[in-house]
Amino acid sequence: MSRRSESTPAALLPALRTHVWFGTCPVAMQEALVARARLIHLAAGETLRDDAQDGLCCVIAGALRMGSLHPEHGTQRLTWYVEPYHWFGEVSLIDRIPRGMAAVADTESTVMTVARTAIEPWLNANPIHWRDLARLACGQLRVVTTVLEDSASLTLQQRLSRRLLFAAVNYGQSAPTGLRRRLRLPQEYLAQMLGVSRQTVNKALRELEREQVLALHYAEIEVLSPEGLMARAGRLDSQLRFMLASTAPSLVGRRAMEGSVPSGA
Repeated sequence: MSRRSESTPAALLPALRTHVWFGTCPVAMQEALVARARLIHLAAGETLRDDAQDGLCCVIAGALRMGSLHPEHGTQRLTWYVEPYHWFGEVSLIDRIPRGMAAVADTESTVMTVARTAIEPWLNANPIHWRDLARLACGQLRVVTTVLEDSASLTLQQRLSRRLLFAAVNYGQSAPTGLRRRLRLPQEYLAQMLGVSRQTVNKALRELEREQVLALHYAEIEVLSPEGLMARAGRLDSQLRFMLASTAPSLVGRRAMEGSVPSGA
């Protein structure tokens, strides 16, 4: 599929509003973004290129692999695997420094992009809405902080369970009751994000499958018991509890909100 772009139809607004950050932005901000956006279509394996490096982006269809490129041989270090309707690029829009992570289409994908030069004049004329971008950046920073802390203090089983929970709620961007049961997340990608071998991830996933917490399919993981995944995620800190409460309130009961989920698997 050749790379092309086209104007963004206003018909996307209802779908975009089903997600936490965009849905809580003032209507004026929502309409300003969509009016200044374009859709870019990517073939599998194609990289989102320079014209979208300093703007705000949202995955509309497909999935992107996010991560830095190795300086010598150009292979990608996978950090995030993002699907509709995940937003990114807000930091580059704020600080005017090109995005550090490459965004590569894992399948045929469509990305909505809002160039900095298109939206910055409107934001400067309506400065209160810079705060909305700051909210998005803060949400992403909280996820990154949680992942870094997890890697230093939790077992693989706990980190794996949390990664699957992150994916199920689209890293906190899904609307309430938007928890997904089927995750298109190949084991190789999970292994890269967790910094372990594919065999190690497969062993941990098989253990969860034996416990009927999830079912493994080709390039896909089905969450059978979100509650079971929660129980194996370790004690929830305030950031993760808030994220889950915002996107999957039925998962976060009184005990979890009080921080009394037992640690360990």
